[in-house]
Formats: sequence, C-alpha cells, structure tokens
Amino acid sequence: MRRIIFTLSIVALSIFSYAQDMPAYSVFTSEGKKVNYGEMISGIKDADVIFFGELHDNPIVHWLQLETTKSLYELKKDKLILGAEMFESDNQLIMDEFLGGLISENKFEEEARLWPNYKTDYKPLVQFAKEMNLSFIAANIPRRYAALVFSKGFEGLNSTSDEAKEYFAPLPIQYDAELACYKNMLNMGGMGMKHSNENLPKAQAVKDATMAHFITKYWKEGTQVLFYNGTYHSDNHQGIVWYLKNANKNLKIKTIASTMQKDVTALDDEAKGTADFILVTPENITRTH
Repeated sequence: MRRIIFTLSIVALSIFSYAQDMPAYSVFTSEGKKVNYGEMISGIKDADVIFFGELHDNPIVHWLQLETTKSLYELKKDKLILGAEMFESDNQLIMDEFLGGLISENKFEEEARLWPNYKTDYKPLVQFAKEMNLSFIAANIPRRYAALVFSKGFEGLNSTSDEAKEYFAPLPIQYDAELACYKNMLNMGGMGMKHSNENLPKAQAVKDATMAHFITKYWKEGTQVLFYNGTYHSDNHQGIVWYLKNANKNLKIKTIASTMQKDVTALDDEAKGTADFILVTPENITRTH
C-alpha cells in the first residue's frame, strides 16, 4: 500500500510540475520585467486611451481582451468607452441602433460587414457593451476608401463626396513616410501582400489616421477609451498612437502589444519596447481561424 501511495504521489507531482511548465500566457513590461495580470491593470487604469494590440487569430489574446474590459469596467463603470479596428465608421449607426435596442442582433450581424471571426472573438465584446450600456466606436475607414488610397494615393480621397468624407479622417491626411511602421511595410514585401506598391503604407496610414480621428471624437475629459486593434497598428507607439498624439498631445496613452514565442517565461529582446505591456502566448496554440 505504501508503495502504491508513493507511486501515485510521484505521478501527481509530475503532472503538477508539467502543468506548471505550460503557462498559457505571460505579461511583461516594456523593459522585459515579468508582471502579473493585476499589475498590468494597475499600470493602465489611469490612462485616457488604452490600445489593446491583438493577434487577430489568437484565442488567448481575445480572452484577455474581454477580461481586461471587465476589469476596467469595474473601475470606470459608464465612463468606459469601447472601440475597435474591426468595425468600419459607416456602420456606427447600425452599431448604435443595436446597442440601443432599436434593431435585432440578427439585423446587426447581417448588415455590419463583420469579420469572419466576429462570433468567436468580437461578439463577446459587443455583447458586453450592450449589457453594460457602453458606447462602442466603429472607428476604421470603410475598406472601399482604404482600397482607393491603395490604388490612387491620398489624392484619390479628394474626389469623394462630402458625405463620404464624414467616414474618414479630415483631408489632407498627415503622413510621415519615415515612421518605421510604414517604412517597414515596403521593406517586408508589403507584409505578404502579392500586389504591394508605394501606396500600401498610405492605405495603412489612412486607417490609423481615421481610427485616431474617431477616438478623439468620442473621448471626453473623465472618460477612458479601450481600443482593440491589430498590434501592428499601435506597436512602438506608432500608427494610431502617433496620430492620436498629434491630435491631442496631452492624452495619457497606454499600449498593450501581443506576440508569440516558443518560450513564454522571458521576453525576447526584439519584443522589448514595443508597448507599455507585452502579452506573450505560446507559438503552438490553436488559432481561431
């Protein structure tokens, strides 16, 4: 009997040790210091605007987005405003009508040009906004206008109607081609795009400028905007953050970046400095799409 108990104890200890060696995520500061989730929340809770940079197909990051939203709501209540890259500005009316109970969930989902992973990854955030009566910013430029910039440059936007111009940042679009986030897009072969050209970073920039524009429109003194976006849009405090700082240099901005590593117990050197807090998840996790 003692031998059996001893054997079972060794097995249980081995299982426990194995589980301890398999964390689902880690959080690090910009300098690479490992912190816990609560410390991350404490570090962002007083910001005016928080950018939660995500990996679009990463389920752990999406779960942490929802948990972060809940944690900030406990602190800010109705002063919290949500917003996202994944919803285009010409769908703001539809978003507002759904959140206000004027249209059904089915109608919203039929008409809002939702991303393929909406139901698994973004629907919980929208539902939380509805349940808590929070505003949700549909902030991104409609993709047809981003495509126009890709084909004709910023000048292509000049020919759009006055109504169309309500859906993107005011013209002329400010642009710094030397910012690493835009310069690197061409150096990396258009981030995998087959038909890249010199307008590709401009198409990225008009998205960033537009999202910053609508965040500025919704933010008021005493509120807090939690914004969900692809991590590249806010990494290194560039992209949307650069435009937002130019619009209001007094805003207190915090950023969260997401990355994947084989080992999540220490932050790789190349990830340091990308954000105020960096979420690291294992490379071999199952993706949502």
